[in-house]
Amino acid sequence: MTGREPGHSAAARKLGRVNQTSVSAPAAEPQAAPSRPTIGVLALQGDVREHLAALRACGAEPVLVRRVGELEAVDGLVLPGGESTAISKLLQVFDLLDPLRARLRDGMPAFGSCAGMILLASEVLDTRPDAQHLSGIDMTVRRNAFGRQVDSFETDLDFAGLDDGPVRAVFIRAPWVERAGDGVQVLATVPDGPSRGRIVAVRQGNVLATSFHPEVTGDLRVHRMFVDIVRAAGDRAGNVHTPDVQPT
Repeated sequence: MTGREPGHSAAARKLGRVNQTSVSAPAAEPQAAPSRPTIGVLALQGDVREHLAALRACGAEPVLVRRVGELEAVDGLVLPGGESTAISKLLQVFDLLDPLRARLRDGMPAFGSCAGMILLASEVLDTRPDAQHLSGIDMTVRRNAFGRQVDSFETDLDFAGLDDGPVRAVFIRAPWVERAGDGVQVLATVPDGPSRGRIVAVRQGNVLATSFHPEVTGDLRVHRMFVDIVRAAGDRAGNVHTPDVQPT
């Protein structure tokens, strides 16, 4: 969420006189600014730049992640849309697969959009037999469930936990969730059409995933939700990283 400047305290109200002495209410203490967590965007393939811009607009410090040291320095990670099998291979090439799994097991917040949702699944249907996944969320995801590139579409979604009306969702060769395990919160489903009721947004603990691309619409609410998840996790741990890697 975008950090707010501390507001001016309201003028002290006059109280009744006590022994002819005027007593004023103490001035309110200034409100602390929200923390600025360091959030990485996995920068191996996909729509990295759009996520960087959205995170920055939400008050985070976005950084690129391509190496283990960069992964270890972040408070949370975005896995962007792109081509899930290509990203899976590159995770192995860059020796990031096992370190990323370890950080997820340790509670690192993560957000995956489209291909990122596929990578975060515990089971993936209609994918290559050698494709790897991260098991960040207990769910079964069907890859390219909505069809080919020509079947891409937009629709409005009611998204649990977000105010101010529906979210405009852009689906591009998108997956959907076939099975959501115990403890997985369903945040949004397709409202109408032949795919009505299909699950397209979920959360389990600190991990959030969407079938669609919130980074391309200019609506920052899903990213704000994720930044809030990262802040809350940092508050519980009593630690928010100071960037050691080059901001973008």
